[in-house]
Amino acid sequence: MPKGKKKSKTSGNFHPKIETNLLNSEEESNIDNASVISVASDSRYGSDDGTWGEPEIEESPIYDDFEEKLKEAIDGTNQKSAKGRQVCLEAVRKALSTRYMCDFIVERKITVCDMLERSLKRGKGDEQGSAALLTASICIQLGVGSDSEEIFLELQPYLVKVLLDPTALPETRQKCATALGVCCFITDVGGDVITSTMDALQSVFSSSFLKGNGVPPSHPPDVTALHSTALTAWSLLLTVLSMNQILALTKSHLKRLPELLESSDLELRIAAGECIAIFYELIREYKNDYEGENITDLCNKLHDLATDCHKSRAKKDRRQQRSSFRDILKAVENGETPDIRIKFGRETLYIDSWCRKHQYDAFCQLLGSGMNLHLSVNELMRDIFELGPLIDTGLTPKISKMERNVANAAACKARTRTRGKLRDKRADVIR
Repeated sequence: MPKGKKKSKTSGNFHPKIETNLLNSEEESNIDNASVISVASDSRYGSDDGTWGEPEIEESPIYDDFEEKLKEAIDGTNQKSAKGRQVCLEAVRKALSTRYMCDFIVERKITVCDMLERSLKRGKGDEQGSAALLTASICIQLGVGSDSEEIFLELQPYLVKVLLDPTALPETRQKCATALGVCCFITDVGGDVITSTMDALQSVFSSSFLKGNGVPPSHPPDVTALHSTALTAWSLLLTVLSMNQILALTKSHLKRLPELLESSDLELRIAAGECIAIFYELIREYKNDYEGENITDLCNKLHDLATDCHKSRAKKDRRQQRSSFRDILKAVENGETPDIRIKFGRETLYIDSWCRKHQYDAFCQLLGSGMNLHLSVNELMRDIFELGPLIDTGLTPKISKMERNVANAAACKARTRTRGKLRDKRADVIR
């Protein structure tokens, strides 16, 4: 093959620009981390109208092409390359975590729904996982209402199908479990859908219950991580059930959840402990002195985990386990609740219950560094965490790195041209 005629390794219609500009949008478009532009105005002396040079020399307006790049990423999900589709889906998801774009999504609701359905139904592996997490991000953008409800009801059967498919990758099933939990929590889809979703999630993590001989089952780490995520999503939906439903689940589930404390996986043990704490918190709202059956054995087991010093476990894991189970033990024994304060902007979020903490952790896992932004401007998030109406601080809004670079480049160009005119006039004077 002649030199300079090598074929590109990029297949299909994969767009490198999308991956560069949108996939890394947490760095370039995160409003929380951007700084405010401050451009000093140039002096205007030396001419009749107070300007140097020609009057048309002005700074170029800042152009935000974020939406254009987002449209390009959405269009990229139609390409033939499976890897390209997955990258575009992930780029859209990360873009939506750093911007609140409800109107943009509403205008393209049908397009977005078709895109997600196609990826969940016909895609494989990573593409299905990215589509599942993007479904949850879309519901966070749309909030409570008919738009998010229609999208979730359309996609819920596909999410459940992948979750229960034993041939699917555990990581893909894990992302579907997260999406099902968050979407059911947000949308007003009714008790039947929530119940069926919780049953599907339970059928996954129940595989980690003790065997008939009282021995914990042994699973690969990726499967155990799936069980932990399924239990976390199940616990999230537990926080929105009615008291009658909670009391019914107490009789059938609270007895078996302590079995998961025997698991060799740290995340699964902590997820089980927090679920138990949520159970006790919710039930004690109905009955203050509730203790449940075998409360002594449960507290002893929690105490052992809170003081665990087994050398067979990593030091970091032991420290995390002791910290978590000290709080869980206090919740079960004395009914103590978390006391956490999270500052974002000029506001503070107070977390004073296990339910609120679990909800916050679930959204943090999905939104990442964009959590503070959504707490500030997303009406859904402000309603969930009771932050009140949107606050107008009256400050100049912070802008992205891209906008800052464009403004600086335009200012630099204007200064260069102005100085050129100045030098020419000085030269004429000297002559």
